[in-house]
Amino acid sequence: MQSFDLIVIGTGSAGKTVAQTVRKAGKTVAIIDKQPFGGTCSQRGCDPKKVLVGAAELVDRVEQMLGNGLKSKAVITWPDLMQFKKTFTDDIPEDTEAQFAKQGITTFHGTATFLTKNTISVGGETLQASHIVIATGQRPQPLAIPGEELLTDSTGFLDIPQLPKKVVLIGGGYISMEFAHIAARAGAKVTVIHQGKRPLENFDADLVGLLVKALKAVGIKFIFNAKVTAVAGREGELTVHYEQKGKSHTVSAMMAVHGAGRVADVAELDLGEASVTVDKKGIVVNKYLQSESNPAIYACGDVSNKGLPLTPLASYEGRIVAENILNGNKQTFTDNPIPSAVFTVPMLASVGLTEKEAKEEKLSVTVTVQETSDWYTSQRIGEPFSGFKTLVDKKSGQLVGAHLLGAGSDELINLFTLAIKYGIPATELGETLFAYPTRGSDISSMLPK
Repeated sequence: MQSFDLIVIGTGSAGKTVAQTVRKAGKTVAIIDKQPFGGTCSQRGCDPKKVLVGAAELVDRVEQMLGNGLKSKAVITWPDLMQFKKTFTDDIPEDTEAQFAKQGITTFHGTATFLTKNTISVGGETLQASHIVIATGQRPQPLAIPGEELLTDSTGFLDIPQLPKKVVLIGGGYISMEFAHIAARAGAKVTVIHQGKRPLENFDADLVGLLVKALKAVGIKFIFNAKVTAVAGREGELTVHYEQKGKSHTVSAMMAVHGAGRVADVAELDLGEASVTVDKKGIVVNKYLQSESNPAIYACGDVSNKGLPLTPLASYEGRIVAENILNGNKQTFTDNPIPSAVFTVPMLASVGLTEKEAKEEKLSVTVTVQETSDWYTSQRIGEPFSGFKTLVDKKSGQLVGAHLLGAGSDELINLFTLAIKYGIPATELGETLFAYPTRGSDISSMLPK
């Protein structure tokens, strides 16, 4: 048996942060991963996805400017785009492991399984530690339907050598919506099947409605209030079966992608042996991100039942856990305003409360909402769909929510986040001078006068 001060399971943003911080403090650290070292975001998620998004944005931008100074369409060559993507991802596992070795962190490859509350088995080795951190992230949620094995997951989509001509996406969350517009602008016929009445249900309903119009305009078909019941056929020739309003339907596809939600990746850990409690959102932790049922265990990142599955939040949680392991439980998880962006074209971004949430909290707010395709910032790039919604507390004058649709929204939302976090009154934000003409210079028109 090998003994350490800390064992970390998972090498993504959360796990890596904990391991490196604790090791820097002089503690002995081991880290384990069943996947290539480096985590999901950098290899199979956020980063490679945005490389593809960048190409789709260029295709869209050129398309909208045809006849206004441009005359040739941009075309995505998928194999070349994949090769470009690999320049960002291929070196990550080797570089990450080399970094750990240089820092004196002991690495193990394989699936970790708990033997006791503080003992783990991996690759024939038995490891023991005073503290164990679980940072294994999430995996696709099992759909329990016939033919589920025929589905491609997000990892597979981001690594396909050639994009099929007909793609069906199951689910209406981040993954499906982002992949849908990438595939459509790369020339595929795309269908999205979603159980709910609209996609991206945690985002502002009005702006999501406008986004759906934008995606329909580029040929994406949406099937709402529908449940996928089976997938049949073989690779390259699939039939997706679904039910809608009590009737059975089918749609053919060359590839069907699972985008119908993710769950904590804990099935192989045998958490019962460690007395670790898990709920629907993930490992149940207290305000210190410590397991409520086993104080030797901490969980951070997407695998815990706190917060949202966002990379900055995973790193933030990793810092909290490291501090609590080193100095005792003092640092707590606080709900800072957390901006999020859906990298569709047009882009959707949000921070703070939605209008629905403000009503549920019984806040009296001034809602300012407008479609902005006739604003200069949209017109100059030929953007046909854009808009915003802001919410300002009538009593305090503070901004409590901002929701944006359009080019540059991923950066503009950060200004609204700063305003919420540091309590900048909406009037002062509106009176701030920003460089012109930029999206920032639109802020004064997005707030009540």
